[in-house]
Amino acid sequence: MRMAAAAALSTRETIAQYTTRRGSLLRFAPDGACAALRGLCTIHSGRPLPCRLYPLGLERTAGAEHFVALEAAPGSKGLYGEDGTVGGFLDEQGVEPYLAAAEFYFALIPLMRARIASLVDFEKTEPAEFRRVAVREAMAESGYDFNPLIEAMFDSDRWSGFATDGIRSPVRHATALRELIRVHADPLQLAAAAVLLSVSLGYTPAQVFVSPTRQSRG
Repeated sequence: MRMAAAAALSTRETIAQYTTRRGSLLRFAPDGACAALRGLCTIHSGRPLPCRLYPLGLERTAGAEHFVALEAAPGSKGLYGEDGTVGGFLDEQGVEPYLAAAEFYFALIPLMRARIASLVDFEKTEPAEFRRVAVREAMAESGYDFNPLIEAMFDSDRWSGFATDGIRSPVRHATALRELIRVHADPLQLAAAAVLLSVSLGYTPAQVFVSPTRQSRG
């Protein structure tokens, strides 16, 4: 949404121009240049969280998240923050709205997991094969089946409020996704969408299939 606003494009146009894997990854040219670079970043005001964090990275597990220093890219000093602190750097880069939005979307994963459980009899369906197919479908770069949940997750203009009042809201988008999940009846599409959402937020596909009794959120 923020990339689309910075580029003055629809989310559908933004996905096509700047991303791969249905909107979940930034697109890079064969020479390694980001699709948004034209000497300078053309969507700097709406650059995504990984760009804002560099040269820090964010590692996430089910129970915790922490920042790590990344190896400096060629031509970069790999320095962060005028005061040399992580907190000061995060404030400078305006990452809080991104982290807050990630919480809205992370909260959808347990809902998706519960909906899958209500639709699938895993006494009759092999869990490992179900997971394998869902992960393969979620991570496919091409040859994947149409998935309305994945479309709604990334091409968000219809669901975020932008189509009605011109304002894109992650809260409205996540709320709309919640309602779509509640009524969606295809468990494999739900699982594929949940896997792609999990990976996009920095977790592993296993986050979708973890037992609720083992899951914690720090």
